[in-house]
Amino acid sequence: MSLTVHLFACLSDNYGFLVRDDASGAVACIDTPDGDAILKALDDLGWGRIDLILNTHWHPDHTQGNAVVQAATGCEIVGPEEVRRAAPLDRVVAGGDVVMLGQTRFEVTDTPGHTLGHVVFRASDEAIAFVGDTLFPLGCGRLFEGTPEQMWDSLQAIAAWPDETVLYGAHEYTAANARFALTLDDRPEMAEHARSIFAKRERDEPTEPTTLAIEKTFNPFLRAADAGEFAARRAAKDGFKG
Repeated sequence: MSLTVHLFACLSDNYGFLVRDDASGAVACIDTPDGDAILKALDDLGWGRIDLILNTHWHPDHTQGNAVVQAATGCEIVGPEEVRRAAPLDRVVAGGDVVMLGQTRFEVTDTPGHTLGHVVFRASDEAIAFVGDTLFPLGCGRLFEGTPEQMWDSLQAIAAWPDETVLYGAHEYTAANARFALTLDDRPEMAEHARSIFAKRERDEPTEPTTLAIEKTFNPFLRAADAGEFAARRAAKDGFKG
């Protein structure tokens, strides 16, 4: 089996993802930040179909293209119940469920914190996961609805995956995250990692995806000792102006 992932920038700082199961040709988009941009990317790729929308959570910059994409492709919309707060949804999934894209098996994991119903989709056989707004390079999502303890538990669930797992987050926040991380971590390797990120952004290159191994090494939220330290770091990041 193999899975092809196409990442493209849209809106002000979102990423869209089109994913193809190469064995069957079945295609999914992960969230729908911009329906027109998704359909253009699909046309540019020549993939010819979208079978599934996989929504990670209800926020409009992840769901506002659901209706447009479904009208153009006839796809099924899959996601947590909370998506119905903002957009069409055909099939509700939650932690422990499985979604098949052709021969690719996506496992659903509950990751409350950013929103209460947030989920992530992991193709464990491919070591690829789409983590929405739960985890970013050097960062994690703001706690709009959940508690620090919920987000800490969600991050620990992701941290239990194999280190080689490739993580696709939904926004380009990494330069700002790096500036905050540098206030907590004075290791030379952290400084070098941050320099590489700043250089990528100067070249207008994406910093997504990352890997779990990299985030365990450098992400200040994954490196917190416990939920209390995580909560303090999340609060500090919320007020950070660097």
